[in-house]
Amino acid sequence: MMPAENKETETQIKGSLTTGKPEPLKVLLTWRSPSRLFKRLSRERFATIGAIVFLVGIILVFLQEWFLIAVIVALAFFSYILSQVKPEEVEHQITNKGIVTSNKTYLWEQLLRFWFEGEENQTVLLVDGLERMPFRLLLLLGEQKKETVQKLLASYLPEEKPEKTWIDRSGEWITRQIPLEK
Repeated sequence: MMPAENKETETQIKGSLTTGKPEPLKVLLTWRSPSRLFKRLSRERFATIGAIVFLVGIILVFLQEWFLIAVIVALAFFSYILSQVKPEEVEHQITNKGIVTSNKTYLWEQLLRFWFEGEENQTVLLVDGLERMPFRLLLLLGEQKKETVQKLLASYLPEEKPEKTWIDRSGEWITRQIPLEK
C-alpha cells in the first residue's frame, strides 16, 4: 500500500510543478532621471573646502602623515570633479518582479523597505536591500510623480524610514556646525 501512496504523491508534485507557469515580466512604470544628485560647486564652497584641506594638510605635515594627506587631497579633488561633471541619464523601471535601474535588476525578495527624501529640490527614492551585504538604492524621481511611485511600491514593500544611527546624527551635527556655504 505504501508504494501506491508514494506514486500518487509523486504525480501530484510533478503535476503542480508542470502546471505552475512563471509569471511573465510586466513593466508597471518607467522613467528617466540623472544617475546621481548634481550641484555645481560655487567659488565660495570650493574656497571653504580648499581652506579646510590646506589647514588639515599643514597639521598632517607636522605629524608626517603623508598617506593621510594624499587621501584628503584625493577626496577634495573627487568632490570637485563630481561637482563639475554632469551625471548621465539612466532609465528606472518598476516591474512585477522588482526594480530595474541602469540595466541591473533587484528582485522584490532582495529588497527590504523604501522611503523618500528630498535633496537639492529633487525627490530621492531610497530602497534598502538584504543580499550582497546590506545595500541601498538611490533613485532620483526626476519628473516622475512621487505619489505614483509610492502607490506602486507599497504593494510590494513596506514604506518605512530607518532610524538614524549615531553616524547619521554626528554627520548632521558637523554639517550644522561647519556650513560649507550660505
